[in-house]
Amino acid sequence: MSSLHFKANFIEGYQEIISENFDQLNYLALGKISLKKGGEFQGHTGGYETVLVILTGTASVSCKDKSWSGLGGRKTVFDGKGTAIYVPCQTEYKVVAESDVHIAVCKAKAEQKFEPFVVKPDDVIVNHRGKESWTREVHDLIPDSLENKVQRIILGETFNEAGKWSSYPPHKHDVENPPEEVYLEEIYYYQLDPEQGFGVQMHYTEDGEIDDAFIVRHGDSFAINKGYHPVVAAGGYKLYYLWFLAGKSNRVLNPKDEEKHLWLK
Repeated sequence: MSSLHFKANFIEGYQEIISENFDQLNYLALGKISLKKGGEFQGHTGGYETVLVILTGTASVSCKDKSWSGLGGRKTVFDGKGTAIYVPCQTEYKVVAESDVHIAVCKAKAEQKFEPFVVKPDDVIVNHRGKESWTREVHDLIPDSLENKVQRIILGETFNEAGKWSSYPPHKHDVENPPEEVYLEEIYYYQLDPEQGFGVQMHYTEDGEIDDAFIVRHGDSFAINKGYHPVVAAGGYKLYYLWFLAGKSNRVLNPKDEEKHLWLK
């Protein structure tokens, strides 16, 4: 089986991180745009609706007959709420860096073509979840409640304080059995503060077929095709991860918690 853990590899321009041809995912792919001030990138979404999440820096983006400038502005992802640009499938787009900029290119297979739009920081829905050592702050940029604007993708950002867990109590979403559980693939993209830090990404199934833990560092990514997937930040280091999901039909977040840990709720 192909590795689900993708280590950071910093490349200027466009970088394919998790390929559209990756054999463990059917609906998702991930890329990254890194440009110096004044740099440009032109892309085409093909068969994927695409969300450009501005991680750091400021950029202008244009597609179809729309254009936006002054987007983004964070020095690091920990500086505040994010900015995202939705670009529909089968659409050309252009990014111009107004400062040095890093942008995650989050892709979900799509057949329906919607209108492009921007999610600005004031549009982001902030949730405080968990308790004790598993509190975290979750920012919904493309929530599952968003109707008639996207086909499949659901997207957000999670912030773990040092030593804190998230995706916890452990949950999964690998069975199509609504309303109890809905099948969704997922990708995580991590950042650390300070950058030399690390976290631990667990990945396991109840039957023991998968029973792994991965050290994740600044700029790493992880593909979740099935199983439980809690993550923890190392002591002294904040951990961020951009997450996005898609499945075949039901665009709803309805994960199934691992029953033996339900007492934690």
